[in-house]
Amino acid sequence: METPKKKTSKMDLLTAVEMIVDLSKDSKLEPEFFNAASRPIKYISRKMGLTKEQSVLMALFIDNSNNTNIRISDLADHLGCNTTRVLRLMSDIREIEERGLVSCCRERCGVAYRVPFEVVEAFRNNEKYEPSKHTNLTCAELFAVINEIMAMREDNELSTSAAVRRLQDLLDSNKHLIFVQRLKSFRFNEEDEILLIQFSHLFANNNDDNIGYFDLSSFYDHKCEWNIIKSRLINNAHSLQDAKMIEFNNDDGFVNRESFRMTWMAKEALFPELNLVMLNPNSDRKGVIKHEEIVEKQLFYDKSVAEQVADLGQLLEEAHYNEICSRLEAKGYRSGFTCLFYGAPGTGKTETALQLARQTGRDIMQVNISEIKSMWVGESEKNIKAVFDKYRSKVEKASLAPILLFNEADAVIGKRQEGAERAVEKMENSIQNIILQEMETLNGILIATTNLAQNMDRAFERRFLYKVKFNKPSLEARMQIWHTMLPELGEAEIRALAEKYDFSGGQIENVARHYAIDTVLHSDAASSLEKLMAHCDSERLEQQGSRKIGFI
Repeated sequence: METPKKKTSKMDLLTAVEMIVDLSKDSKLEPEFFNAASRPIKYISRKMGLTKEQSVLMALFIDNSNNTNIRISDLADHLGCNTTRVLRLMSDIREIEERGLVSCCRERCGVAYRVPFEVVEAFRNNEKYEPSKHTNLTCAELFAVINEIMAMREDNELSTSAAVRRLQDLLDSNKHLIFVQRLKSFRFNEEDEILLIQFSHLFANNNDDNIGYFDLSSFYDHKCEWNIIKSRLINNAHSLQDAKMIEFNNDDGFVNRESFRMTWMAKEALFPELNLVMLNPNSDRKGVIKHEEIVEKQLFYDKSVAEQVADLGQLLEEAHYNEICSRLEAKGYRSGFTCLFYGAPGTGKTETALQLARQTGRDIMQVNISEIKSMWVGESEKNIKAVFDKYRSKVEKASLAPILLFNEADAVIGKRQEGAERAVEKMENSIQNIILQEMETLNGILIATTNLAQNMDRAFERRFLYKVKFNKPSLEARMQIWHTMLPELGEAEIRALAEKYDFSGGQIENVARHYAIDTVLHSDAASSLEKLMAHCDSERLEQQGSRKIGFI
């Protein structure tokens, strides 16, 4: 076999490829071919850092780079040999693939290859191809690259081992990132670390908190490897579950062993660098009332309520709280404290929760029910799960367990819809089921307030350990409130107002605020009992008369 004279000019990568392709035609890769093509083979070998067999294979792939579906049989046809001869070189092809010089697509119909555009460009420019190192990335850029790797694995353009190798190289090249540092700090083995990266990818790139087995299984070449992982997950025996990195999702309040999500703790630990709304550092204080920011207020109760509130105050003192929790756990009881404050509007339910928090040094995580409920099907359930995830995280991190406050909770603890068919009704029932389950396993303090206890579902009634009914204040209590709000009033004026108006504390405060405004706008209002009574009449809407609204 003789080397064509036209190929003996100055060597470059494309010239070497052309010479190898010409000489390898029907060569069956016999020794005579390697002798005849030694010069171009050595050139590609030195330039690209490949063995002589890999150099030949790479030349054939480059010659077919316009084809995105290169088969082993295509190479065999060119070489004039049977497919088995080329299959003997599969370890070399796999090495080329892992270096990123070719991409492989493995499907049931067979295995096919393509040459990435950047590799073709490197050959055209006579340059050694080096895969991008992806160093000094931001966390967002890191997840963009992870997304590319996962997409290539999903399309079977990377084997599992090649994908793992790229992911580990990516992490090693970006050790400055908090995500990488904390991922490595957990000291999981490689298999578990890769699984956690999959969960992180699905959450950060796809906003997916409902991860099924199918979402994970496609990563693995060998089904036996995946079946072992799946078995551990199903039985809640995986190391990521033990470390509270992942957990089962809930379906209508019940554990769904077919669906997973990352825990709130894992998200907070791994994603502080990502600009995710639900993990925004500023959102950690959203809905949180610091105990030191609560203004002290004097509240007036009847004897029964005063005693119950005093008992709760003692229970929430840290020394008592820890001792009681320990005793309950020792007896096998639930250690979480759930309290229901119910009664007419303005009777001090919410303010009592605030004052208990201030007195015992506990912050309050307040839940806005209107923000929980979303117009999108399934979002409300995710929102309520996120509330409890976030609360669990705060309990774990805080020196004193905060109070989870569901203020005006009528909308979520009302009677469940029997035979619900409409999407809204099903959503309401799902939210309630989730809350009921969370109350069963609560580790902390939950207080809910409601004006409509008579409409409460019996399942909720059983789960509230403390139930405090807030009545409208007695005559003596009303007089104390009037005196506290308007100390400039005389005894006779206070008694007259308290006897005539059966007001709650909130209503009395409204009147006092109107009166304070009057003293600024009208100097003659400072001692006017008539003005006060006029404001009381305005506050008592039922005495103003009403006009029916509707069609005439």
